[in-house]
Amino acid sequence: MSSSDMTVIAGPSSPELAAGIARQLGAGLVSAELRVFSDGESKIRLLAGAKKNKCVVVQSTYPPTDSHLLQAMMIAKKCADDGAQVCAVIPYLAYARQDRAFLEGEVATIALVARLLEAAGAHSVVTVDMHSQIGLSYFKNITNVSSIPLLAAHAKAMKLHSPLAVSPDAGGAARAQEFARLLGTEMVALKKTRDRTTGEVTIDPEVDASVSGRDAILVDDMISSGGSIVKAAELLKKEGANRIYAMCAHALLIGDAAKNIMAAGVQDIVATNSIPGKHAKVDLAPALAQAAMAAFAGKKQEA
Repeated sequence: MSSSDMTVIAGPSSPELAAGIARQLGAGLVSAELRVFSDGESKIRLLAGAKKNKCVVVQSTYPPTDSHLLQAMMIAKKCADDGAQVCAVIPYLAYARQDRAFLEGEVATIALVARLLEAAGAHSVVTVDMHSQIGLSYFKNITNVSSIPLLAAHAKAMKLHSPLAVSPDAGGAARAQEFARLLGTEMVALKKTRDRTTGEVTIDPEVDASVSGRDAILVDDMISSGGSIVKAAELLKKEGANRIYAMCAHALLIGDAAKNIMAAGVQDIVATNSIPGKHAKVDLAPALAQAAMAAFAGKKQEA
């Protein structure tokens, strides 16, 4: 894959992933110099001009979420002002869970994010496993790349014993079902409920599959506080599971989440490099490069 008319801009949150995408595209790589002032304001300076007519801006919006999101828009604006067509590659797209007003007085913030990115000059957006189909509908031109084939390929190399794909809740059943299909195994979805006010998670103790002696893979789109994974792992251990793994696209792992997950009996956490860190073991660069090329060509890809 190569393109002589592209420049990849490495946002401050995703320099290594941006470098990988540039290598896949055979494109030039430009770094963004970040300065943060004492009042918390960010200042971005591109260390070379966006002299090509297509710019791929790579900036994931994990915490500090608002800073990374604004920086993505600043870079997109500079590229657009220089006359480039801009594809914003935002592997972890923040605010996707705020896709509607769940309680009176709330805002569907992802709708605002979509409008701001467009206003900043992003012609198209590429993301990974966006949490909400409703959220996707707010964007005029977005590609939602699935990490499931990549995670399943990684799992195949793990030498699992009688693996069982497990979704922590019914909402992720389709994701776990596809993972199980690619792995050539079975899948079960646990029954989870969450209190909208307190955030407390409860899981039904009934499991609709035989777990005893099997390696269980908890499959989710993101792991944030880890509460759901902890409760699911505890239940699977109680049901006699052998080794338990947690696999996801986005390992936010806020606070002591990773420590708590491992303490609950999880053998390892495996995630993509949408968010850098020790658990980022699955490379998104080839898939994101392909999606960016397709976005510039005006082709829609399957989510």
